[in-house]
Amino acid sequence: MSEPENGLERVEAVTNRAALLSRIARDLEPLSPEAAEQVLSDYLERAGRDGLEERLDGLLADPAVRRFLRAILDLSPYLRDIAMGSPVLLPDTLEAVPEERFDMLLSERLDRFHETEAEVMEDLRRMKQEGALLIALADLAGAWTLDAVTIALTRLADTAARCALRFILRDLNRRGKISLVDESDPEKECGYIALAMGKHGAYELNYSSDIDLIIFFEPINALIADPYDAPDIFVRVTKSLVKILQTRDHNGYVFRTDLRLRPDPGATAAAVSVPAALQYYESMGQNWERAALIKARPCAGDLKAGDQFLKEIAPFIWRKYLDFAAIADIQSIKRQIHAHKGHAAVAAAGHNIKLGRGGIREVEFFVQTQQLIAGGRVKELRGRSTLDMLAELVRQGWIKPNVHDDLKAAYIFLRSIENRLQMVRDEQTHIMPQNDEDMLRIARMMNMDDLAAFEAELLKQLNLVQHHYANLFEDEPDLSSGGSNLVFTGDEDDPGTLDALMTMGFKRPQDLTRTVRSWHFGRYPATRSTKARERLTELTPVLIETFSRTSEPDNTFLAFDRFLSKMPTGIQLFSLLKNNPALFDLLMTVLGTAPRLTEIITRRVHAFDALLDPAFFGGLPSRDELADHLARSLSESTCYEESLDRARVFGQEQLFLIGVRVLSGAVSARDAGAAYTALADVIVSAMLEAVHMELRRTHGDIPGGRIALVAMGKLGGHEMTAGSDLDMILLYDMDPDCTGSDGPKSLSASQYYARLTQRLVSALSAPTAEGTIYEVDFRLRPSGNKGPLATHIDSFRSYQTKDAWTWEHMALTRARVIAGDGGFADEVQSEVRRILQKSRDADAIRADIADMRGRIAREKKHAGPWDIKLAPGGLLDIEFIAQTVQLLHAHDHPGLNQTNTEQALRAAADLGLLDGGDVDALMPAIQLYQNLTQVLRLALDNQFDEASAPDGLLRVLANAASMPDFKTLSLHLLETETAVRQVFERLVGSPDGEAGL
Repeated sequence: MSEPENGLERVEAVTNRAALLSRIARDLEPLSPEAAEQVLSDYLERAGRDGLEERLDGLLADPAVRRFLRAILDLSPYLRDIAMGSPVLLPDTLEAVPEERFDMLLSERLDRFHETEAEVMEDLRRMKQEGALLIALADLAGAWTLDAVTIALTRLADTAARCALRFILRDLNRRGKISLVDESDPEKECGYIALAMGKHGAYELNYSSDIDLIIFFEPINALIADPYDAPDIFVRVTKSLVKILQTRDHNGYVFRTDLRLRPDPGATAAAVSVPAALQYYESMGQNWERAALIKARPCAGDLKAGDQFLKEIAPFIWRKYLDFAAIADIQSIKRQIHAHKGHAAVAAAGHNIKLGRGGIREVEFFVQTQQLIAGGRVKELRGRSTLDMLAELVRQGWIKPNVHDDLKAAYIFLRSIENRLQMVRDEQTHIMPQNDEDMLRIARMMNMDDLAAFEAELLKQLNLVQHHYANLFEDEPDLSSGGSNLVFTGDEDDPGTLDALMTMGFKRPQDLTRTVRSWHFGRYPATRSTKARERLTELTPVLIETFSRTSEPDNTFLAFDRFLSKMPTGIQLFSLLKNNPALFDLLMTVLGTAPRLTEIITRRVHAFDALLDPAFFGGLPSRDELADHLARSLSESTCYEESLDRARVFGQEQLFLIGVRVLSGAVSARDAGAAYTALADVIVSAMLEAVHMELRRTHGDIPGGRIALVAMGKLGGHEMTAGSDLDMILLYDMDPDCTGSDGPKSLSASQYYARLTQRLVSALSAPTAEGTIYEVDFRLRPSGNKGPLATHIDSFRSYQTKDAWTWEHMALTRARVIAGDGGFADEVQSEVRRILQKSRDADAIRADIADMRGRIAREKKHAGPWDIKLAPGGLLDIEFIAQTVQLLHAHDHPGLNQTNTEQALRAAADLGLLDGGDVDALMPAIQLYQNLTQVLRLALDNQFDEASAPDGLLRVLANAASMPDFKTLSLHLLETETAVRQVFERLVGSPDGEAGL
């Protein structure tokens, strides 16, 4: 079947070429006979002032004409306004053969040479009014079929676009900007292509339709001498074209114009070059664009070039073969129809007859989908007209005749209603009225006097369409999310989708929809391929639903977007996430509950690759394995600065991998603390060696110099978390007669080791292009910030023996040498043990520790039970208990010298220094606190608030504590803290000053 080049060929055979007044076939009734008579009287009075009284008396002598005029003037305020504004239009239209008058209306405009923009704008608006009145009268009278009406509306749009473009091109030619091939035919070989899309392209425009255009241009053409000027010139042409057509002035407007169906509209200019468009469709074109291009037709400009362009992209539109993913993607487009709020069921009043269930779009999509699937092999199915292609589907055996008959009748009925809805006030609406009066207005414009009968017929047609449409998609995969149809196809935001996203908790739904569309436009490497985008289409609703369950859905979505933007490819990732629910849940848990890990993975997407290894969850790497891995990476550095960057990359990736194991429950808190500590040990040792080597380049070595880097706090106790600082002190020794370093720029020993310490702090904490690894704290050195950064061993020994406060000896219980010279490290460790094993006054120690705890409570107010460190009975109480026992009893029991709090408590229990009740309270408590702290340090940068915490985090916390739910965990935490505080007060004393028991 060949489609006519000009839409008129489809209607010429059915028109009888008589004057319109003799072709009134419908006896329309007004809403109110009295009001209708008054309106007609007002019109006649206005027409009489223009000398039309005699002509109108003759016309109105025919009762059919009189009834028709009074009805339309009453039923349509828009047509009444046109008639009142120019009374001569009614008799001119009724007395003329509508086809001939319409042809003349268009041809006269195309032949005119307009001098100014204002002139062409006014002329086209008058053409629009005359054409709109003629088309409405022919339609309401029953003189024209739906096909004739929509073709006339389309030709009106074509003519308006061509007239505007002709003026713009002639104007540019007059000003020397371009050189026309033929000024009498400015569109000839101009290289400017206006493609009509959608209903415009198919000659199916509705009465108050927008027109959808895509503008292309040939960069090399006869109009422009320099091809580099073409983009700028044709963009300006396009902006002028849109301005002329849609600017609203005292004469109204011509057609609202939409350019957003062009390739990747968010990233391209208003006019796109043909080579760029061809490349886009070949590499990144989407299935919804294939559906849109089915109806594409050159309507203005260089029509031959437009036809040639469509031939070139035909392989993109008409694939010979489609895989299941492509079909699923095509089917997902149809969900846009059902995403509009209030249209979940078929209804009469208030129903959207275009987008609602059983509406016009379902008929169109019923046809288009089968065209896309079969058109690659069956050329007869490549036409633009919905009704023509519906008939072709019967001829090709794709549908049964009764399906065709039902859908054709429904389509004509619904499209006729659509036109009448828009004729009332020239509004682009598709929604049926809510009240009986306005519903009756539409019924009477449809020549139906009985409102109940009209509504019954409407429901019948909608239900028939829905029935056949549902059968077509009965095997459609469920692509919805939580019962909501989320639609990201096309270019416009779908109102129902925005509503659904707001309901799901997203505060910026427009940002989300714009970003998802950018995925589909292939702006990231991971979404460049067609396969990747099709997989992502299937996955997107599940992603959105999962994001919505986090405390900050918008931030989680943005985190995933950043992650996706860094991925080099997407097919493997999307397939894995779709087919591996555990991995999908893990990634969503990270993005939704762990900002620290999210920041790492969005910077280091390759860290995600380790999760794909089945052995990943089998165990943690040992300290030696980490050291080997880091050494290999650092060995490839070409300079000191690159070493710092490589250490950061290594550290961030390993922090991520440990954190993922914690969130997934693959490792315990104890193991996680040891893993974080081993990682820090390895990195600190490597950085110390690197900075020492760098220092030697300028300052040489200290003769007999030896160093020991002592870890304190969480690092010393093997209790680090994802957010732990590094508490350290640097001790050194040298030959007694050393006067300075032996390099070209000699430094004294104190200066040398202070500078070494400063450089170590910078190497670990200063931001580089690869970020940071750790915050470093050297305030636990003798004399704190007042003392030198590096301390001589003799000064350390003297200070700790004579001047140190109790709290400094408490801190020393966790001292552990992690780097330096082997022999000297052993000496330092021995010195620490000697200091800790001194005999002490028990009452004084308890009083000091209780006083310290009280001062901390007063200076750092705790935030409730979930302030696990500072809350009464929290982690700090347990640590102080352990340190109290160590300081009081290490003199007699050297086995208490354990830097790890849990191990120190266990040693105290084994030695009988804690009774059974104390052990039962303290050991489960420290394990609980560490489990929870590990998760919270991954998830939060600030204090935990259970009221605002996401459900996912609450579940992870409950799982970490082996509790059935978060409520049970909260009660258990409070009970645990109460029991620990009781032990603290009995073994240490009251923080308010009471002596311990």
